Amino acid sequence: MDIKGSIAVVTGGASGLGEATVRSFVNDGAKVAIFDFDDKRGPSLADELGDAVIFCKTDVSDEQSVKDAINKTVETFGGIQIAVNCAGVGTAAKVLSKKGPVPIADFNRTVQINLIGTMNVVRLAAEQMMNTKPNADGEKGVIVNTASAAAYEGQIGQAAYSASKAGVVGMTLPIAREFADYGIRIMTIAPGLFETPMLAGLPEKALKALANMVPFPKRLGKPSEYAMLAKHIVENPVLNGETIRLDSAIRMAAK
Repeated sequence: MDIKGSIAVVTGGASGLGEATVRSFVNDGAKVAIFDFDDKRGPSLADELGDAVIFCKTDVSDEQSVKDAINKTVETFGGIQIAVNCAGVGTAAKVLSKKGPVPIADFNRTVQINLIGTMNVVRLAAEQMMNTKPNADGEKGVIVNTASAAAYEGQIGQAAYSASKAGVVGMTLPIAREFADYGIRIMTIAPGLFETPMLAGLPEKALKALANMVPFPKRLGKPSEYAMLAKHIVENPVLNGETIRLDSAIRMAAK
């Protein structure tokens, strides 16, 4: 899939991994719709990047909100060929703590945003991709989801986060098998420790301790490095149905 001339939606596109992906795609000639709940950073980024970008205030866990954002994208740009899901939350909580069992509403919120939100965009974006004229390979669209190294080695306090991200990994192959008949590819990226707003609030000492856990390069990943892989997935036609760990070989400890 050529990024130049394509229309992409990027969830969580107002910051972090999503913002880096938006900037990369626009730089390569795509038109991009930012799906994000942040109605300050989102419009500001869209204004900065010009007519090739629109902002759609979106709650990915809400079906109607995603439908409205999809419809606005199609009405503005004429279709959708690429979808990148970066929206997510990662609130830590033990299953049992001094306060008692984790509130099931908190567990549910993480799953709703990270897993259900991803599926919301996958299914509704794919519906629009079906209207795309196929290229020489018969390809109509590409979807890139975001999991986490925690899908494999979740730490204490990450039960909800790990479960939601493992769900994203688990649905990648069956969706790829189904979408093969439609000319749509789907891949998942599982990042390790990255410089994102999710980690931005940590003290400098804590960030250095995290960086020291990384084998090589011994630092946190940069959002632009995530965007590099997302770009390659879109452009490489034989990448399909797989999860790629983007983690500098880190394997998370229990805590």
